[in-house]
Amino acid sequence: MEFRQLETFVVVSEELHFAKAAERLYLSPGRVSQIVRALEDSIGARLFERTSRRVRLTPLGERFLADVRPAFEGLHGAVNRARSAARSVYGVLRVGFLSTPGEVVTGAVRAFEHRFPECAVELVEVPLSNPFGKVREGVVDLTFTLLPVAEPDLETSVALNRVPMKLALSPAHPLAGRVSIDAEELAEVPLVGLEGPAPRCWRELTAPLTTPGGLPIPSAGTVSTSQEGLTEVALNRGSMLFCTPTAAYLGRDDVAFVPVTGLPDSVLGLVWQRTRRTAAMTAFAEVAADRNVGEVAVNLQRVTG
Repeated sequence: MEFRQLETFVVVSEELHFAKAAERLYLSPGRVSQIVRALEDSIGARLFERTSRRVRLTPLGERFLADVRPAFEGLHGAVNRARSAARSVYGVLRVGFLSTPGEVVTGAVRAFEHRFPECAVELVEVPLSNPFGKVREGVVDLTFTLLPVAEPDLETSVALNRVPMKLALSPAHPLAGRVSIDAEELAEVPLVGLEGPAPRCWRELTAPLTTPGGLPIPSAGTVSTSQEGLTEVALNRGSMLFCTPTAAYLGRDDVAFVPVTGLPDSVLGLVWQRTRRTAAMTAFAEVAADRNVGEVAVNLQRVTG
């Protein structure tokens, strides 16, 4: 059962006149009749009683209209909103990313540019030590970042992924050969942190001050970039936490990455200035979340049975 069949059925039900329905649908009356007949054939019963003088719904047609109309109106509204958004989403959208443009980033960009071909995405690397600076300066429109973000001038998307953490260690470190490390063992492993203007709560996402049980975690100093941190790790001057995808991307022979159990997952999302949100930014956040597509498919399945 096609959307066009349902649309034609609803319009004919409203007009109770095939010629008037054809005018609204920009079709010929004969084509409208063909579509209605095909719908009736797929259902296996007549939906309209047609004579030379009048058209009216059969009892089955009335029940079918009552069942179909809410879902149809929801789908029709979704189509109209998508068309409106597509017309306003154009130009260039500048998107920031932290350290590594992983699959969440590249997948979102590919899907967005496919859905909105009039809008190109420019990717800009955002320093770990200052994750919100380029958003606030207007260098990027929105950026991928770690969640949660507790900044009154910034707004965030839903969580886009949740992944476990790994600890970067020198191969010479006693824990480097372990299958995994418990979070409480971080009390004995100095962590490399981030310097710069990032809020303290954000810096603690990458270098927590205590274990989940409350034990203090020693500091091994701070760096500005992940590569600076990995160099310190390779020299066995400290360790550094990374999410699993970033650890895979940054893998190098002089650094070992060991899974850490007991830590909260790393959560990636999008952030933008609350007062600068545009249609393109909204569209990108929706594509990255990729939730509406599933909901529309469910509604269509309910309609078509």
